[in-house]
Amino acid sequence: MYFGGEVMLTKESIVTYLENEAVRPLSEVELAEQLGADSSESLVQLKGLLQELENEGTLVLSRKKRYGLPSQFNLLIGVISRHPKGFGFLITENRDQEDLYIHSSDLGGALNGDKVIVRIKRPAGFDVRTGTKFRAEGEVIRILQRKVQQVVGTFENSKHFGFVVPDDKRFGSDIFIAKEDFNGARNGMKVLVEITSWPQKTRSAEGKIVQIIGFKDSPGVDILSIIFGHDLPQEFPVEVLEAAARIPETIPARDLAGRRDLRNVTMITIDGEDAKDLDDAVSVERLANGNCLLGVHIADVGHYVTEDSVLDKEALERATSIYLVDRVIPMLPQKLSNGLCSLNAGEDRLALTCMMEIDCKGVVVAHEIFESVIHVDYRMTYKNVTKILVEQDEILCTQYERILPMLREMESLQGILERKRIHRGAVMFHAPESKVILDKKGRPVRIEWRENGIADKIIEEFMLCANETVAEHYFWMEVPFLYRVHEEPAVEDVADVNKFLQALGYSIKGTGNVIHPKAYQSIVEAVADKPEEQLVNSVLLRSMQHARYDTEALGHFGLSAQYYSHFTSPIRRYPDLAIHRVIKELLHHGEQLEQTRLEQLEEKMHQYAVQSSLREKVAEDAERDSVELKKAEYMKPFVGEVFAAKISGVTNFGMFVQLENSVEGLVHISTLVDDFYHFRPESFSLLGEHSRKIYQLGQEVNVRLTRVSIEDRQLDFEVVKEHESNCRK
Repeated sequence: MYFGGEVMLTKESIVTYLENEAVRPLSEVELAEQLGADSSESLVQLKGLLQELENEGTLVLSRKKRYGLPSQFNLLIGVISRHPKGFGFLITENRDQEDLYIHSSDLGGALNGDKVIVRIKRPAGFDVRTGTKFRAEGEVIRILQRKVQQVVGTFENSKHFGFVVPDDKRFGSDIFIAKEDFNGARNGMKVLVEITSWPQKTRSAEGKIVQIIGFKDSPGVDILSIIFGHDLPQEFPVEVLEAAARIPETIPARDLAGRRDLRNVTMITIDGEDAKDLDDAVSVERLANGNCLLGVHIADVGHYVTEDSVLDKEALERATSIYLVDRVIPMLPQKLSNGLCSLNAGEDRLALTCMMEIDCKGVVVAHEIFESVIHVDYRMTYKNVTKILVEQDEILCTQYERILPMLREMESLQGILERKRIHRGAVMFHAPESKVILDKKGRPVRIEWRENGIADKIIEEFMLCANETVAEHYFWMEVPFLYRVHEEPAVEDVADVNKFLQALGYSIKGTGNVIHPKAYQSIVEAVADKPEEQLVNSVLLRSMQHARYDTEALGHFGLSAQYYSHFTSPIRRYPDLAIHRVIKELLHHGEQLEQTRLEQLEEKMHQYAVQSSLREKVAEDAERDSVELKKAEYMKPFVGEVFAAKISGVTNFGMFVQLENSVEGLVHISTLVDDFYHFRPESFSLLGEHSRKIYQLGQEVNVRLTRVSIEDRQLDFEVVKEHESNCRK
């Protein structure tokens, strides 16, 4: 490790030495000697690096003041996932490490999301007396990083003090508020609390109120609580808005230099009726050789949002636009997202274009990626394109007669691309989405199912094709890039799913530990149009890994694609914007970059991948919470009414049921009073001890809604007797 001369200390060199050379824990003095840190400067540097490594949990300092890796001390580093009932689990970055159970008394004041060091109290094992496996248990010995700094909850006032009941039940306890820290809060108000003292074994957390959101039943306060609870951005900083305001409204002639002029190419956008941030335009032309020329033209956001600018730093901080049930929290200021970067019909726009020549089998036989200037001819909607192609609406066919041949070519090409994707084994879930419709005051008035029509499929296939083409192109160029990766399901997850599927007469086929997407697709095809289709698809989806961003092309299991990137939505996703800038830089430099620049980009791409994956998860949680909240609000007036439902999940404490309008809730086992019911995990069912009556996945039941908690977004049901069949839909 030390070869004489000037010592080069890094965090990597310290970790490498302890991992490969050290035979016992070493003190700071011993490490300095082994690493050759013998000058005062190098000793100071070593001390600082050791402190950083300890703070981040890479190294552990023992009671004897000696350093080692966590694994060398039989310790684990991870994040706490806390259950509302008090206990928790340690989630580590090691995919092979099973989640570690932590009793509430062993959490050591750790809260949900905290990064901690855990000592293993009991390894996983097998109880020969009961014939059951038990999971490993641990104890938190150090909290490395607190995730939660502020909490949203309901303020409750007493004479001399107050406390806040957190909305997130995983927090574990109420938060004590001293009278001088009320800051105007009144009983029953939703507030934002800053934690000033963390909870201990015998003491609750303490805090001060920093924001009054409003009375919990006031209009709009529910969604604001979700926004504050997930720490979502709201207003853009003044300097960001000022930077956007300085951008010219029109395209200067100098910005057209070096761009290919595609303003004479007929192209359209296809989006939802309410969409304002139009990222992508498409064009299709039949070539003389019988192939199709597909053009995917994406807003050149990177032209306006340059690397490390004020706009860029804010975009990276947000990393994604967030689509709550009643509003959009954009990644970019409105001037860009809905204006200069939105591909509005009838206006010249700067774009990054991927032109692909596609043969009759869906193979991209040639492609080109370049900067362009475009002019969208028509702003189409999913609804109107479907009416034209499926319903052959005469009025719309006449109105859009000029592009009717192109729309039919698009429909044909979509079918070719979809068939190619199915043939290679992509998993094609038929999963309609439900949408909560609100009135002008934000109140839910109905819940609708939305199917993907031909227009949705056209855009989906064209964007997938462009994303794969771009990803493979830059993979072979060996440049720093961002990929959208979706790794294959964990073997144990597939085993669990197979247990469920076998109870329904299905099975995922695989060879050893290798699962091909075709194995999943075969199940999807087998359950198509059957009563259990939605349930099986949901279980398959939950068994898959969560897609994320990475600097390595690790493949996309769901798409059965070896190379995949997000290229098509730079207005609302930071990874798309990041790779746009790499593409543009390579185009401007003849596809050659200096080594120092490549190293700099590699570091930035890693940062972008981590931040984008993190913020995407936050956005998904907030979006889901907003929808579930409005679903609960919608169902509140129907307490006491009976509904037709389907059992969507079975546990040892009851069963989950889903109504025909997509709303889900729990039938607790304590409400099944006609027998003693026992959970049978091998068949995912509840069996009556005396009656032998069974409740199992996919079974249709009639249930009565007994309770709705809008705050907790929870619904409780009871199974009703068979003769009570007057059900709502």
